[in-house]
Amino acid sequence: MNNIVVFAGSSHLDLVNKICENLGIERSQVKLGKFSNGETSISIEESVREKDVYVIQSGCGHVNDNFMELLILINACKTADASRVTAVMPYFSYSRQPDIPYTAKGAPLISKPKEKYTFESHPGTPIPQSMLTVEKPMSPNSSRLDAASSASSSGPQSLQSPTPLRPVELRPTSSTSSRIPMIPNGKAEHPSEQEQDSNADALFNASNSSYKLWVAQAGTLIANLLTTSGADHVITMDLHDSQFQGFFDIPVDNLYCKPITQAYIQHHIPNYQDCVVVSPDAGGAKRAAKIADVLELSFAMIHKERRSQLLKGPPGATLTSGGGVPVSTKPLIESLDIRTSLSNNGNNKYVNTTMLVGDVRNKECIIVDDLVDTSYTITRAAKLLKDQGATKIYALITHGIFSGDALNRIGQSVIDKIIVTNSIPQDETIKVLGADRVEVLDVSNIFAEAIRRIHNGESISILFEHGW
Repeated sequence: MNNIVVFAGSSHLDLVNKICENLGIERSQVKLGKFSNGETSISIEESVREKDVYVIQSGCGHVNDNFMELLILINACKTADASRVTAVMPYFSYSRQPDIPYTAKGAPLISKPKEKYTFESHPGTPIPQSMLTVEKPMSPNSSRLDAASSASSSGPQSLQSPTPLRPVELRPTSSTSSRIPMIPNGKAEHPSEQEQDSNADALFNASNSSYKLWVAQAGTLIANLLTTSGADHVITMDLHDSQFQGFFDIPVDNLYCKPITQAYIQHHIPNYQDCVVVSPDAGGAKRAAKIADVLELSFAMIHKERRSQLLKGPPGATLTSGGGVPVSTKPLIESLDIRTSLSNNGNNKYVNTTMLVGDVRNKECIIVDDLVDTSYTITRAAKLLKDQGATKIYALITHGIFSGDALNRIGQSVIDKIIVTNSIPQDETIKVLGADRVEVLDVSNIFAEAIRRIHNGESISILFEHGW
């Protein structure tokens, strides 16, 4: 292959070496370093003039440092008159932030290792009643009477402008980790039953308004940074949100790990015809369903939702009119496993429901997900599957980030085997969990073939369905 140059960032040298080996070329030389104050220093040690350059950098490790290193390296190649510069990012950093970067509960990025973990799904911390009391406004008739009495007693000169009602201010709680806004300066810490009924609708709107602090949406920013640095093309794999491609004005090839995972299921899982493909959340249902359809396997999905049961209508409202009623924990459908937790704190009632849609009893389950960071989702999903009679649980993951104490949680979970790709280095995963519990799939063949086809101006559509 002529006029092709492959540079490696410092995030994943082993993957770059395998890609170059598949391409039959040597990795180009670049000097990567840092100054004493942390600034990135890059020096290209060979000519890239009028050549097709590919810079490979995965969004793992020290994410911000590696991303800045990628930007500087792309810009250095573009400044050195490279004909085309392609950013190859096996795991695209910041791809989870195109819209909302956290759930209503908010999972911690890094938590301290514990001796024992719980894998049950519980509702978020209830909001104290004092945080959800609304100051009862003065009725219009009473305000007019007060103004009239004041005018008759003091005369025209003593008239004062009416005091405006204090607006309801929403701010995040400081005593808890909940991101649901609270209403401060309540009139009474324990309001009477009549006041509770009259303020029920206001409380419902306050706790279900989906209000969040303003959060910077990094999708457009990351796309603009890559484009401004000089990237002409981007290659990645299994974007967490496919709409992320729309932030770019340059071509983005989102490769799929599905062909590799399908081949692993067929050749390495005994009696895979009797397995059930499980999506740990509703967001990944489409991805898991495609694998189940191709392999003609059963499909199951775990769905979680958290709703407020505060009265939405007038006192005495019924179920049909939208009022709050005691929630029965008995499933409406026998094939659904519904786990309901109810937290009552005055008017504050929250129901957290976990539903397993599908039959997994006496079957092996394959949990399919695109990435695992804190491992809360898959460990709780595995616990639910075991409780419903699953015999063995595999976790098939494309990007294994495993930040914080994720590996410790997986080690104590009921997951029997983790299958993950090498889009992110997995040396620490094998060290903690053991080689018998971890299987690493190689994606260097797909990336090498994609680079070869793009360099030669060929189509890469075959890689989406058949891999390489």
